[in-house]
Amino acid sequence: MAHPTRRGCSTPPKLHPAVRAANPHFFDQTPESLADLLAGWGMPRFRAKQVLDWVYRKGVAAPQAMTNLSQRDRDTLAHEMTFLNGRVIRQQTATDATQKLLIDWSLAALVTPDAGCSLNSLTVLNEGSSESQTECVLIPSTSRDSGKARRTACVSSQVGCPVGCKFCASGLGGLDANLTAGQIVQQAWQLSRLGIDKGLGPLTNVVFMGMGEPMVNLKAVLPALHTLAADWGMNLSARRITVSTVGVPAGIRRLATIDLPVTLAISLHAPNDDLRKQIIPWAEGVTIDQLVDAGRDYFTQTRREITLEYILLGGLNDQPEHAHELAAVSKRLRSNINLIRYNEVAGLPFARPHADDVHRFQRILTDAGRTTHIRASRGRDIAAACGQLRHESNPSTTTPA
Repeated sequence: MAHPTRRGCSTPPKLHPAVRAANPHFFDQTPESLADLLAGWGMPRFRAKQVLDWVYRKGVAAPQAMTNLSQRDRDTLAHEMTFLNGRVIRQQTATDATQKLLIDWSLAALVTPDAGCSLNSLTVLNEGSSESQTECVLIPSTSRDSGKARRTACVSSQVGCPVGCKFCASGLGGLDANLTAGQIVQQAWQLSRLGIDKGLGPLTNVVFMGMGEPMVNLKAVLPALHTLAADWGMNLSARRITVSTVGVPAGIRRLATIDLPVTLAISLHAPNDDLRKQIIPWAEGVTIDQLVDAGRDYFTQTRREITLEYILLGGLNDQPEHAHELAAVSKRLRSNINLIRYNEVAGLPFARPHADDVHRFQRILTDAGRTTHIRASRGRDIAAACGQLRHESNPSTTTPA
């Protein structure tokens, strides 16, 4: 069976020795699993609480700096556990203070997407290539509702993306690997530390709007959500965490059962199935009716209003007739609408919409009684669109004809 990436998979991948013998990743751990590991290495179980406090409360991920641990225990931790298993290879700062990190995971343990030929096996991707890289972004802003400062981490859930939206740089080369729960949490932790170092303060929000489709990596996304919200972990309000999906009804219904009131955002991007199929290949298998039904079920289970995300592509889906259709879809479930102006990607044939068209689109929706916001464009001068920095850093990345 073919592997769902650009590479064939007739036999299981040969594993790098460094991955076969990989140390446990700190950010994959819960208090219970960490205590078990430490006890197995000859430490008292209460050390787990101390280590969690060092990392999540004090922002220290270097064992030798954990000064209330014995020297022996610090040495053991440094030898037996990996704290940061991805390497930041590029960091960029936009004029609006948006920060973007490009992380290389080439020697980390990544999970091969389940394709029947190498079920959940670990693999090493090509060092320094786009096949081993993901992006995450720190976005400082001000809350529309309270006027308070916000610091939002936009994290990735996969290396590459299986969806292949025609306008998006993330999926240009297909799906390479799933990130682990710890690798997802690590992105949020690193961005929080970055915000503190820049004088912005710690994270207030996390959005799963980076590379990948979260609903097809729920094995990692669900435990990551729990760590982000846990008082022993990142200690974020679940209501300040948003999971964005292009539309996987079964995944939406699974997310509704986890007893965390996270926000669900559905990336609609077109108001009818015919147009949606033109720009989102997965729309061939999932209709807007099915997404509306799944969204209704999510609201019934969680009482959380759904956000409909709609990227405006100049001349393609930003005309008045599209706004009227979108209003009709939105009225079918408890929802609000986020309009996103397209950030151009080199080599893709889509244009940023004209400002007049964007505001006309919003007026039609608000006149129809729909709560509608235009999302501020952030980090345009640092390739901040999803997957854009990875794409522009690796000119060999496949670009559709």
